[in-house]
Amino acid sequence: MNEPTSILPRPPIPAPLWLLAELTYRCPLHCPFCYNPVDYAKDKAELTTEEWFDVMRQARQLGAAQLGFSGGEPLLRDDLEELVGEGRRLGFYTNLITSGIGLTEARLGRMKELGLDHIQLSFQDSTREMNDFLSSTRTFDLKRRVARLIKQHDYPMVLNVVLHRFNLDHVGRIIEMALEMGVEYLELANTQYYGWGLVNRAQLMPTREQLAQAEAVVNDYRARIGNAMRILFVVPDYFEERPKACMNGWGSVFLGIAPDGAALPCHAARSLPGIAFPNVREFSVKDIWYASGAFNRYRGDAWMKPPCSGCAEKDKDFGGCRCQAYAMTGDADNTDPVCAKSPRHDDVQAVVLHARRTQAEPQQVRPIVFRTDANSRLMGAA
Repeated sequence: MNEPTSILPRPPIPAPLWLLAELTYRCPLHCPFCYNPVDYAKDKAELTTEEWFDVMRQARQLGAAQLGFSGGEPLLRDDLEELVGEGRRLGFYTNLITSGIGLTEARLGRMKELGLDHIQLSFQDSTREMNDFLSSTRTFDLKRRVARLIKQHDYPMVLNVVLHRFNLDHVGRIIEMALEMGVEYLELANTQYYGWGLVNRAQLMPTREQLAQAEAVVNDYRARIGNAMRILFVVPDYFEERPKACMNGWGSVFLGIAPDGAALPCHAARSLPGIAFPNVREFSVKDIWYASGAFNRYRGDAWMKPPCSGCAEKDKDFGGCRCQAYAMTGDADNTDPVCAKSPRHDDVQAVVLHARRTQAEPQQVRPIVFRTDANSRLMGAA
């Protein structure tokens, strides 16, 4: 490879287990918490069908077992059914991550025939007004119809709702909506502040009281409904004292391929400056995974600074999130400031305190920046 490789000592590298195929950054929704790059509009040259086939074959040969199709909105790719069929033929467990926009009965039936294993459907809220406001579209009723179609085709019903200041108080109604739909698995994923979520952090960040009340509601429902529906409630990093093991460690299990072929060790890695992420159009998946400087950059612990380097938990949390460290401190090598041991932990607490103030004085918060092509071009030009 023409790309520099890591010179840091590292443990044996396991094979990737999860291949995420981000088929396109195009999307009919305009969610202000989207993790896609804010300058996505500059990326136009999406991988072709045959290029995706080749990536899938190479990843499967390395040992990847799960294949997710996401975006943007993957249903905007006319070849999605072909990709699903090839993924299933290769032996992947296949998962479609979708807003539901564009999922007709004919397309769903075809993907069922081709062996699609799993569908994750997203909603923005339990009410038409808030769902349509947050997506800046009129899609709530369409999503309800798609949810019925998914059930009719005997798929396990998996629902994802991203939580933030505007809908945390609606958690009970969201759970009721999910129960009414026959959802088996409900993921209540509090916003993680990357991409458009970072742009809108001041507008989306809840208060600690909101979060505690929502978690209490979730726990009450868990106790009442038992196994009728599994509820996952992901607490935002900013309210923790210890960082999460982001992606189970950089370059450990996750291999993401962006629409233009860039290979990424996490969804938001493109936000990190100074790292040349290799492209599958130039390098083999095997070389990218094992030999590239980008994927070896934060493997192991030789790269760590204090306090991570001397921490007894470094093999559990891997220093936390590199993208969060960069977003908050300007240096991706720093300890994730979510950690109470970080010298920048006060910065995280300041953001949380700011959320309380802006709840009391909403006029102090600038308007939401919705994910649109026009806004993306402005971000790219900035």
